[in-house]
Amino acid sequence: MSPLPWMTPTELRSAQVALVPLSQDHAADLAEAAADGALHRLWYTSVPTPEAVPAEIDRRLALQDAGSMVPFAILGPEGRAVGMTTYMNIDHGNRRVEIGSTWYRKSVQRSGLNTACKLLMLRHAFEDRDAIAVEFRTHRLNRQSRAAIERLGAQLDGILRAHMILPNGTQRDTAVYSITAADWPAIRANLEFMTSR
Repeated sequence: MSPLPWMTPTELRSAQVALVPLSQDHAADLAEAAADGALHRLWYTSVPTPEAVPAEIDRRLALQDAGSMVPFAILGPEGRAVGMTTYMNIDHGNRRVEIGSTWYRKSVQRSGLNTACKLLMLRHAFEDRDAIAVEFRTHRLNRQSRAAIERLGAQLDGILRAHMILPNGTQRDTAVYSITAADWPAIRANLEFMTSR
């Protein structure tokens, strides 16, 4: 009998945001969210087109079934899905996880929602699941994403050069960041301060 998985679907909530297990019930809201700002046109990230949202939900749920991802719909204050995020590249044996494949509709970006969302996910990983480290990865040229990761307090571990081939044929240099369990108390205090203002 194999051991139970370390990271499993769950629901995370705060006064600002809710993270709920992703399902096709969120497809219409997420298609509308993807259309807000035409996020799928950003060449350095991978937001689905509005028409491709149901297939993207299926892809993420298949990875969940395989044990490598736990996907969430991000619900804004009105209770509608405004984006997606995941625990991904889950290393159950070593209690390491990446938070990634995150995107938000344009109208909620820079609103504090991302900070509140990441506080929930980091608190769950470190305090409920006893993670030893949480990673974040993004395109080296995605300055908005890198700034958001750095605002969380994550440290740059390095750049993986020519790490991936993107759909447009360009090669992605991947910036890899992490927060360790030892870092967490100070980072938690800072994120709680940021989300209380």
